[in-house]
Amino acid sequence: MASWDDVRRIALSLPETGERPSYDGLPAWTVRDKSFVWERPLRRTDLDTLGAAAPNGPILGVRVADLGVKEALLADDPAVYLTTPHLDGYPAVLVQLDRIDEAELTEIITEAWFARAPKRLAAAHRAATALPEA
Repeated sequence: MASWDDVRRIALSLPETGERPSYDGLPAWTVRDKSFVWERPLRRTDLDTLGAAAPNGPILGVRVADLGVKEALLADDPAVYLTTPHLDGYPAVLVQLDRIDEAELTEIITEAWFARAPKRLAAAHRAATALPEA
């Protein structure tokens, strides 16, 4: 089970990342002023739409590279990843923080960072950490 401390530690370990409140005052992590992960509790409309399937725990919003990645995550592990109509057509998923392990959380946050980081910064980070091209 991951925690907000894990999210904070992982996100802030990435180059040129900062933490600031989102428009609703909750924590969001950015790379050069572009959000890549954020605290995203379910709203009343989300709860109404999800009904009995609505999770109770903490929810992390995560930017993904594209809608194909979003669909793959949702299909791969619906116990961890979900979406709402508010995110239709938007490359982001919601993560049930209490159902994801630290290794997978690190991977999803890092990929979110790569999806939002400027190309040169992402390439420099890849080279410095010997990561393969996505």
